[in-house]
Order: sequence, then C-alpha cells, then structure tokens
Amino acid sequence: MSYDEQNITINEVNESLSLYIKSIDDMSGKLSFAEFFLDKMLIVQAIRKGLPYKIFNQIKSLTPFSDADWAEYLDLSLKSLQRYRDDKDFYFKPIHTEKIFELAEVTNFGMEVFGSSEKFYGWLNAHSYALNGYKPGELLKDSYGKEMVMAELNRIEHGIFA
Repeated sequence: MSYDEQNITINEVNESLSLYIKSIDDMSGKLSFAEFFLDKMLIVQAIRKGLPYKIFNQIKSLTPFSDADWAEYLDLSLKSLQRYRDDKDFYFKPIHTEKIFELAEVTNFGMEVFGSSEKFYGWLNAHSYALNGYKPGELLKDSYGKEMVMAELNRIEHGIFA
C-alpha cells in the first residue's frame, strides 16, 4: 500500500471511528485512530456495543492480515466473515470486537515504531529471538501473545533489542 493510499485509508477510519464513537459517547470529540487507543474506558464502551462491519472492513485494510487470518484470529469461518460483509447492518459481538481492537492496536503501534507498513509487516513475519523463535504474527491469536508482541514493540521503540 502506498503512502497516499495508506493516508486515505487512515482518514476514512478516523472519520468512521469518530462517528461511531459519537454514537457511544456524546461528550467525545473527534478522535483519530491512534487517539482512540489512549482512552481505555471508551474502548470498553465500544467493545460492549459491538463494531459495525463497515468500520472493521476499514480497519482490516490498514492491517497486514488476510481474510483467512482474520477468520482464524476471530475464531470464525471464512464463510461467516463473507456473510457478515453482505449484511449492511451487521455488528460484531463484543468478544470479536475486542479482538479486532487488539489487532488494530498492535498494527497502529507497529506502524508507529517502524515508520512504515512494509517494515512492520516484515517484522511481523520474521522469526524473533526475543519471542522464543516465534513470528510475532503467530502470537496474535491470544491476548497473552498480543501483550508479548506489544512489549517487544515497546522495547524496539526504546532501542532495547534482545
């Protein structure tokens, strides 16, 4: 994805997310994708409401994950994801919304740390000595694995390499 395409997609996500957040909390102002992850209470409220497929689809376009990856991460069949796409009023259940936000948070932080989606995606798919030889992307199915990936990204951001 080119820099311009990525900016257009991020702007679309920012706009949709702001409207969605406004429906949850009237007091919230316009939030960016990155700012959303700083307000944990707002995240909890959004998880409980569920996420519309339209916003999921926009978030999905920012991530390195295929439809098959998303189906695996969300513990859904690929057929179910396709069916949800065709239902314009579909909202994900809270359990799935939480996982979507977790993966979006990792993507947001990873792109911030590496400065480009290509470098971040390359890191996700490379074996990591610090993660016991696992590829970071392999650990994202579980919340504990996600936390390990976030901790490793934090160490990289601060120049601490394994």
